[in-house]
Amino acid sequence: MNSTTTETNSDTGGLHCSKDALTNMFGWFLQVLLASLAFTCLIAKRFCEPRGERRSWLIWFYDTSKQGMGAMAIHLANVWLAGQYKGDPCTWYLINFLLDSSLGLLIIFIGIRLSQYLARTKGWDNINFGEYGKPPSANAWMTQCCLYVCLMIIVKVSITLFMQLDFWDNVKAFILSPIPNQNVEVAFVMLIIPFFINMLMFWVTDNFLMYKDPAKRRRLSSSSDGLLRKLHVKYRSLARKRRRDSESDVLLSADDELLDSETVPIARTVHA
Repeated sequence: MNSTTTETNSDTGGLHCSKDALTNMFGWFLQVLLASLAFTCLIAKRFCEPRGERRSWLIWFYDTSKQGMGAMAIHLANVWLAGQYKGDPCTWYLINFLLDSSLGLLIIFIGIRLSQYLARTKGWDNINFGEYGKPPSANAWMTQCCLYVCLMIIVKVSITLFMQLDFWDNVKAFILSPIPNQNVEVAFVMLIIPFFINMLMFWVTDNFLMYKDPAKRRRLSSSSDGLLRKLHVKYRSLARKRRRDSESDVLLSADDELLDSETVPIARTVHA
């Protein structure tokens, strides 16, 4: 037992995760599995869209392929950078990934909104994310893909500069420290944690990227307003009917009391 532990520590340099743990056969298997699961989530998202607003498969591919290329570029950069830092590469990969999914998502949102603003004000239709013309133009899609990858490069450069701060050494000292097994640690940083975060991130980013027709939103808003008005009119008509029924019940009860009061003296007269 001791000799095995010593041999493992010498192979990994005293680290839980060796330098090539992210790029060995097990690591690549987890990466392919994660990519497949993330792609499946985007397919499920399309079927969750309302039937009247559901994108065609071509538009869906144009929207999601940008995410796929950007995510692949970021992932490969994180795998390479994790081996360049001093210390456990799994912890460095996880820190990079969490920053990409939080601070990086904010940068992506700002970049997409800025490009859409420039498209409206400058007339640069090809950089208006989610809009490809009618019929859909492959040139617009390619332009948006290149622009999105540039946004991901900006994200990665910003995160890398942010990672130069000294306090990250203290963070990586305790992150994942309770997990002594290398394969379990790789599974956590390459599959388990990224799956849930990627599912949320891909869902949110796809909402940023997909085109939302203003006319359709106005029609949906007007139809919802019309439905509310119909419900309000129906409620008022039911309320009026209820009031009329209650008034009729009061009149009928008054008539019954009057008839009862007249019937009693007549009955007494007959007996007399």
